[in-house]
Amino acid sequence: MIYLDHNATTPLDERVLEAMLPWLQGAGGNPSSVHALGRAARAALERAREQVAALAGAHPSQVIFTSGGTEANNAALKGVTARLPAARLAVSAVEHASVQQPVAALARTGWTAATIPVTDQGEVTAQAVEAALRDGARLVSVMWANNETGVVNDIAAIAAAVRPAGAVLHTDAVQALGKMPLDFTASGAHLMSMSAHKLNGPKGVGALVVDKAVDLEPLLHGGGQEKGRRGGTENLAGIVGFGIAAELAATELELRRTRMTALRQRLEQGLTAQVPQAVVFGGGASRLPNTVFLALPGMEGETLLLELDRQGIALSSGAACGSGYHEPSHVLRAMGVTADLARCAVRVSLGAGNTEHDVDTLIAALRTQAARLQAMAATAW
Repeated sequence: MIYLDHNATTPLDERVLEAMLPWLQGAGGNPSSVHALGRAARAALERAREQVAALAGAHPSQVIFTSGGTEANNAALKGVTARLPAARLAVSAVEHASVQQPVAALARTGWTAATIPVTDQGEVTAQAVEAALRDGARLVSVMWANNETGVVNDIAAIAAAVRPAGAVLHTDAVQALGKMPLDFTASGAHLMSMSAHKLNGPKGVGALVVDKAVDLEPLLHGGGQEKGRRGGTENLAGIVGFGIAAELAATELELRRTRMTALRQRLEQGLTAQVPQAVVFGGGASRLPNTVFLALPGMEGETLLLELDRQGIALSSGAACGSGYHEPSHVLRAMGVTADLARCAVRVSLGAGNTEHDVDTLIAALRTQAARLQAMAATAW
């Protein structure tokens, strides 16, 4: 199987698994215990916190470990709003469901939600954010990089608009982490969400980075773990894996970026030459090096996915959390793409194990499907 769905999840790096195994198999203590085994567990936990913070451009004390990106997003939005009187918040039109759904829940508690529009390339501009701030938004959430199109937003420019207005800025960096340089401190964001399984780490672990000036109500209350910011015994093996995955991503970042960019360019150039009817979304914007969101006009994305799956090629129709739903991508609709064309979209997301042969195989398969469409159209005519 040629796996081209790395924005959904990535294979666990063998080096990460090796680091996790002692904590899965041994008699590792609880990080909150004061005996020797507990102290060893605490040391491993704090080492991982340092590794994740280094990749994110944050101080270790700012990192709160969570069960994943979804919890991190919920913790950010619900944690900030819990300490404020109900007011107005603003989120971009292209956010992941793990931002959209908490916002919908907050709207039922008295908060009003505004949608920040995007350009036809899927970008959130500082000017659009400023308009939301003029309407009184106290909390703004804009993702660093979109999970479907790969379009990257200028978080520093957005933060420069948000901070003087006295509002709080949250950014979902789940897709960006490990694929491009991130610097939480320099960005000016107040909160940043991350997930391990998007960078060859384990599923079930993520983190929320929190500016020390932010007053955050814990989403989970319990035994005072994470300095009282997230209750529950830590998933130590998963956190150790996250730390190693982060360290590897930091060490190999430029090599990975260069390689993914070359593969993405090979794919897009191949489409231009061999499948000219293919449409690439967000191609005029800054994007993640591994992501191409495309469509063959006239062929439903779900149909194309099944055809490619039969040929041993795994893609996605967009957000993996939304698979099974046949509504057109809300991201593309926000970009002004027609519903008919949006339903044709499929996402290619490359990863460390992919090769030029994988890309060429995909291009050939898409060329075959495009030829079938043309033949069917000619017969119908």
